[in-house]
Amino acid sequence: MTTEYDVIVLGAGPTGENVADRTRAAGLSTAVIERELVGGECSYWACMPSKALLRPPAALTAARAVAGSREAAGGALDAEAVLARRDGFTSHWKDDGQVAWLEGTGAELVRGWGRLDGERRVLVRTLDGGELTLTARHAVAVCTGSRAAVPELPGLADARPWTSREATSSRTVPARLVVVGGGVVGVEMAAAWQALGSAVTLLVRGAALLPRLEPFAGELVTAGLRAAGVDVRFGTAVQAVRRDGPQVTVELSDGGKLLAEEVLFATGRAPRTDHLGLGSVGLRDGDWLDVDDSCLVKGVPGGWLYAAGDVNHRALLTHQGKYQARIAGAAIAARALGRPVDTEPWGAHAATADHAAVPQVVFTEPEVAAVGLSEEEARAAGHSIKVVDYDLGSVAGASLYADDYRGRARMVVDQDRGVLLGATFAGPGVGDLLQAATIAVVGQVPIARLWHAVPAYPTVSEIWLRLLETYRDAE
Repeated sequence: MTTEYDVIVLGAGPTGENVADRTRAAGLSTAVIERELVGGECSYWACMPSKALLRPPAALTAARAVAGSREAAGGALDAEAVLARRDGFTSHWKDDGQVAWLEGTGAELVRGWGRLDGERRVLVRTLDGGELTLTARHAVAVCTGSRAAVPELPGLADARPWTSREATSSRTVPARLVVVGGGVVGVEMAAAWQALGSAVTLLVRGAALLPRLEPFAGELVTAGLRAAGVDVRFGTAVQAVRRDGPQVTVELSDGGKLLAEEVLFATGRAPRTDHLGLGSVGLRDGDWLDVDDSCLVKGVPGGWLYAAGDVNHRALLTHQGKYQARIAGAAIAARALGRPVDTEPWGAHAATADHAAVPQVVFTEPEVAAVGLSEEEARAAGHSIKVVDYDLGSVAGASLYADDYRGRARMVVDQDRGVLLGATFAGPGVGDLLQAATIAVVGQVPIARLWHAVPAYPTVSEIWLRLLETYRDAE
């Protein structure tokens, strides 16, 4: 059986769903191929369940941070209720609602394993063992995402380690949990499971947490996790892992050993491009896909293969994948319909934000929010910059938000153009500060104009006024 569509999308996660939504809105027939749950990693094993686990501890911490509510918040978290709430947010790992949404766009869902078979051809092995050949008149979009990358260590495979999937979907709270890795997944899951009752040890090969962000962010998170009871160890590597029944032994590079019920490896991501048939179009299975700003894959003649989301390795974040999907879907439609394509920076068919304005919130203890370039990135890019720091805890709104509020804010200013290149906030509740910073970076709002964006008093947003005052006084 051969079926022809205008567009074929491989992967029905948030990125693939949004590509299909955009191409269908343009009137292009679209098939979406998915072998697991429609909705993808974010809905069932990443963003949604992880934040559902993290929100109750954050709410309790916020209540305990204020005199008056502190006295009423002395109990422990109900782990069973937290896990049940998490299950609700994942729809109990059923995708009926997501399927209904996707089919409501007019896209056709094909359940099975899809792989490329030359130009504009996709072979599908369906869940019932059948085979289909699909062809695309205009484009194939690879939106297959990424998977957890687990190192090769003696005994690890037999030890059945947790990855991000198990860490967000476990139905029980391990008495002891070892977390390996100091990135976003590592710090978030360490915070979540410690709050739910696990004794957590966080092992970091390097010297800092969240090394891709401003150094002060990792320092505040280190202090916050330790205050919460997490045993954070730097300069520590795992040499081997062994499971004996319900217990795991983790052997360390310094000769020490840790005993736990579970060990989570949060040590990076790899592209889901294995067995994807990339060799049939001159690429290599298992590789990340290199794309231009319209998400068109480089090195494939004919201008028909696109890749959006994690699989192109530009910004491994759900919201950024959805952004790329909107760009890619619009570019596919424009090219298919013979309309002008605008791939200039910040154009309708250019994912410029991937380079200049990627926003991210790390929901740990405390929260970290960042967008744009860090100081190190801005200097490496050759910008003439001024870095402005301010103590978030000294802002009136922060003092009202929590007693003994601890936090810090930084903005990185391009001195030549007088615009914001990046901003980072670390402290309780700072995620809600991020969109204002993102708009300032994307809009390239002049510092002189930001003076007229008056923050309401007394809110934590008053940090913007303090940063601007500090910038002015330093001139």
